[in-house]
Amino acid sequence: MEDSITFEDLGLDEQILAAVARKGFETPSPIQVLAIPRLLNGEANVIARARTGTGKTAAFGLPLIQRLRGESDHVRALILEPTRELAVQTCREMDSFSDNGKPTNCVVYGGASIMEQIRALKKGADIVTGTPGRVQDLIERKKLDLSKIEYFILDEGDEMLDMGFIDDIENIFANANPDSRILLFSATMPAPILKIAQKFMGEYEIVEEEGIVEEPLLIDQKYWLLREGDKIEALVRLIDSNPDFYGLVFTQTKNDADTVSRRLDEKGYEAAALHGDIPQGQREKILARFRSKKTRVLVATDVAARGIDITGLSHVVNYSLPFDSSTYIHRIGRTGRAGTSGVAVTFVGPNERRKLNFMKARVAKASKGDLTEGEVPSIESVLEIKKAALLEQLRESVQKADLSNAEDFVQMAEDLCQEKDAKEVLANVLQAFYGEKLDKDRYDEIKKVAAEKGGREGRGRGRDRYDDTPREDQTRLYIQLGRRDGYNAREIADWFSDTLKIPGKKVDRIDVTTSFSLVSLPKEDAARLMEMASRDNSIPHIHVDTKAGGSRGGRRGPKGGDFGEERESRGGRGYGRKREREFGRDRDSKRGESDGFKKSRGRPNPHTATERSGSSSSYFKSKKAKEF
Repeated sequence: MEDSITFEDLGLDEQILAAVARKGFETPSPIQVLAIPRLLNGEANVIARARTGTGKTAAFGLPLIQRLRGESDHVRALILEPTRELAVQTCREMDSFSDNGKPTNCVVYGGASIMEQIRALKKGADIVTGTPGRVQDLIERKKLDLSKIEYFILDEGDEMLDMGFIDDIENIFANANPDSRILLFSATMPAPILKIAQKFMGEYEIVEEEGIVEEPLLIDQKYWLLREGDKIEALVRLIDSNPDFYGLVFTQTKNDADTVSRRLDEKGYEAAALHGDIPQGQREKILARFRSKKTRVLVATDVAARGIDITGLSHVVNYSLPFDSSTYIHRIGRTGRAGTSGVAVTFVGPNERRKLNFMKARVAKASKGDLTEGEVPSIESVLEIKKAALLEQLRESVQKADLSNAEDFVQMAEDLCQEKDAKEVLANVLQAFYGEKLDKDRYDEIKKVAAEKGGREGRGRGRDRYDDTPREDQTRLYIQLGRRDGYNAREIADWFSDTLKIPGKKVDRIDVTTSFSLVSLPKEDAARLMEMASRDNSIPHIHVDTKAGGSRGGRRGPKGGDFGEERESRGGRGYGRKREREFGRDRDSKRGESDGFKKSRGRPNPHTATERSGSSSSYFKSKKAKEF
């Protein structure tokens, strides 16, 4: 059997080998085998192709620490990273490779005090790690001199290009020592990367791991078809059916990230949100808690998650379907790294099947794996998994228990079991402590998405929707709250739940447009809300929408009969027409408004619930004022 290469074989000295041992590194990764000897002994510039999670920081960090230990009065190396999180992480790693504070390290990035960073530079730094924007700023202020640097490391080169840093990078190169040795690390080799190489690197070597192009991502990729209102419940079941869940949940918007995190927190899960509005100090605390697994669920937007390098993730969840296949690959690539396996679950809305099908082929090619349909775990299966995990946890605790001070507990056990069956007593104790965790009522029902219908998606009866059949036990309501008031489907559900003090699962079939929403409620709750609206002026305009099946897709209801009477009595003639115009714009934008809609601009009845209750905009403003 062929002996494997060791760190000693790469030319590292005793001090660095001791640091390697402290870090717990046993054998070098392929990129470390390729890069470390070249950086220690050669002189050529190097482009190294390596994926995130394969030991890139050590590949350039260990040689730098070994070569730059001597005393110096100037900056000797610059490491550029695409994000502040990566910059901080890289600087921390560099510090960990040295046990005597030499060479000195300094990190600079936007979103933190530039004056503190300037003071740190004045104290002296051999190696500066930073983001392109802040480095460029410090150069322009003449606080960072790169004219004598010996090494210029550009890490995650393709990521920096994706984020639009090309101009900053070129400006930094123009201010750096032209004789410095340039090391460029990138997961891919797009044309702009090679253009930078040709412009600034002169002669260079390209090294890459063998088989990097063909190696598949070891990720089990599933998608679940879900209504928007069922996504939180599906996420809860996913977490509970995986006792060691440790993952990233991606949303499209900051608001969704906050909402999902809050909903999970309310249900007792250790979750946190990360997005562009989070201050840098708080971001670092959130990431520190996540790295230490004190927080096991991090809900993030794509921009906020760029550059986060956290190993050991079990799951990546696409709470919102990404806009394109490249974003999807970036997301799921955060699990299943460096030969480990992972799971990616994508939540897909009923009207997103066409978009999903469009992505599938591209995803299969890029990830070397198939994205297949899966099913949300049933409540029964989730509870069985939780029971098994709880039993295993209890067994381990009992086996590890220290019985040297157990006399008091033995006496308590005897007292509890007096004239009673010990098994029944233990069952009662377990129920008292764990009954809530295993309570079936913790979970809401998830309605199955209707089978795909014929015809072109997004038009008429062929629309791919969840079951639209009206239910006899429900009332369909119109409420004058919509997207322009800051509401999405989840927040509409929360409004009804909070107002009526009912579980969110009772708020069904939610349609949100620009200025109003349609919601189905149990008949008794709908009647109670209508009664509340007649007495409470703070409640937005609400009326019963008696059109069969709701109003999905902008289809018109009957012009006369009950619907016409309801429209006249509750909301004025203009409401029905406005409702049709809204769905004509929002749900059938390709078809546009019909001539009838354009000509018919009905005026609201002056004696309507709208005047009595106030407009949705005024309600929303008053709601926000109360919150703050």
